[in-house]
Amino acid sequence: MALKDTFGQLFSKRTETGEQHALNELKTRYYKTTKDKALEAAGKVIENQQWTVKRVEAERGEIVATSVNGKNLFIVTVITVKPFRTAVDVSCSIDTVLPSDFGQSRKAILAFYKALDQNLPYIGSGLGDELS
Repeated sequence: MALKDTFGQLFSKRTETGEQHALNELKTRYYKTTKDKALEAAGKVIENQQWTVKRVEAERGEIVATSVNGKNLFIVTVITVKPFRTAVDVSCSIDTVLPSDFGQSRKAILAFYKALDQNLPYIGSGLGDELS
């Protein structure tokens, strides 16, 4: 990982997953399921982790949730790439007066993915080039 990425993570209040992320654990995750089942499973995981679902946009494949205190925002995006090949990306931001969230947003995403892996058949991470 580049020095720029390391400093960016140290002084960040938000973490996002992505296809080309520098950290393997934060790359887009792929599951062998449909978009609707992935959205349902993601919603259950969010509720089990004490987040409050604010909005579900099934046609866009998006779930927006906040923490109990309302200071944390959690957005899950689900996209079907091929039949029974569904990508799940997550963005988490923490509202704090400090210049960093000290890895809280990253930990929230990793906990979400770990729980989702137990509910859906996991295929792999960062597979966009292989599946398209």
